[in-house]
Amino acid sequence: MNEGYATQGRYGLTAIARAKLSRPVTQAIEDSLIGPGTTVFDYGCGRGGDIARLNDLGVKAEGWDPVHRPASPCVPADVVNIGYVVNVIENPDVRAQALQAAWTLTHRLLIVSARLDWDVAPTATFHGDGVLTAKGTFQKFYRQEELRSWVEEVLSTHSVAASPGIIYVFKDKGLEQSFLLSRVRQRSRLGSRQNFLQREQLLETNRNLLEPLAIFLESRGRLPEVEEIPDSAELVSRFGSLRSALAMAERIADATTWQQSRQSLGDDLLVYLALATFGGRPRYSELSLETQNDVKALFGSHKEACQKADGLLMALGDSERRSRACTERTTGKITPDALYVHVTALPSLPPLLRVYEGCARALTGTITNATLVKLHRDTPKVSYLIYPYFDKEPHPALHVSIRANLKTLDVKYRDFRNFNNPPILHRKETFVGADYPNRSKFDRLTLQEERHGLLDNPASIGTKLTWDARVKAAGWRISGHRLVRIQA
Repeated sequence: MNEGYATQGRYGLTAIARAKLSRPVTQAIEDSLIGPGTTVFDYGCGRGGDIARLNDLGVKAEGWDPVHRPASPCVPADVVNIGYVVNVIENPDVRAQALQAAWTLTHRLLIVSARLDWDVAPTATFHGDGVLTAKGTFQKFYRQEELRSWVEEVLSTHSVAASPGIIYVFKDKGLEQSFLLSRVRQRSRLGSRQNFLQREQLLETNRNLLEPLAIFLESRGRLPEVEEIPDSAELVSRFGSLRSALAMAERIADATTWQQSRQSLGDDLLVYLALATFGGRPRYSELSLETQNDVKALFGSHKEACQKADGLLMALGDSERRSRACTERTTGKITPDALYVHVTALPSLPPLLRVYEGCARALTGTITNATLVKLHRDTPKVSYLIYPYFDKEPHPALHVSIRANLKTLDVKYRDFRNFNNPPILHRKETFVGADYPNRSKFDRLTLQEERHGLLDNPASIGTKLTWDARVKAAGWRISGHRLVRIQA
């Protein structure tokens, strides 16, 4: 292993004691890539905080560190984490050796993380290809695409941006495709079962046998294949053939629900296949059996599905079609230059716009605390806007903006938290879907503000100070999500 990197300058000064799981490990857990039954090795584990907490969660975890655990053996594992190690090694060659050493231990997934250029302190002193911090430690700050490109160059393989500063490198290509598909999979839309009971005696008698087939149809938008049917022999015995049993199941399933599921699943697959282009689209044989059946049922063939996905990518390069898709959507707030949509409503967007956002996410990784996504209409840019008090505050202030430029492959970070007069939101109900929990509360406040003329001339109320002044001048204050008259 690469014990030598501890001697590179100031490595031993950088390890910190963590009070919770590190961000890369937390991300992998949230992405269902680490869980019970997964083995984890933390390469450059520092003081071992992640190891202890993973073991507490029932995940077998071990680690090695050249300073804090030099005697611990380096052992292969399903998931290997090299968290914030490469950015503290001064020598570029030793940095690459550390990454390669972690890769040799990896069975299924390598997690690589480093700090990004927007974290550089103004007082930092440039040193080599990085900086010296105020504490005298070395840090190499990467641009997002620079980090991913460097990982791919050193390991000679494709990688996936998990989130800003976190890169996934899969040795298990089946796991990679499952992860990529999970990113675009919409939740199943199960309808009411109230219409299940039918008058026909055959349906009534065999309700327990048919219900799983009906639920399958409602949730996936297609009938199951033979290998997906439980109790197939019993169904043949009762109905004479599987075809007859499936026909019965189709009768008792809610038609609206399964048609919606079919549309949703088809959109999911197109978005998945379009975005899979960036990492090498899988062959049909590399898909899971379930996904193969989905493709065959919805598109007829893998070739046809891929051609439709390619059509989405080609359309994305046409600014007029991007802009038209923004205006024709049913969710989100449209402005002359962009569409703004709450992150929870992204799955309801047309496939073209989902691919648009997915291309940005391929560059930035998942922005876990993003609130709104801004899809620029004329230029190929996507911004992730963070409003941490979106639900609580009636007119929340913007804290952070992260913008991905799909033409230059550049990621820009802007922090508004110390601004005296930050941008704020109005008409919050326009950003969210119809089923958003607080939508009615947002809508009620907007109606009040419209009624009293507070939203007239919207160009002049986009920042906190100008908005507060207008509300006060009109004799109002806002309490919760209600206008309250100021008492004289």
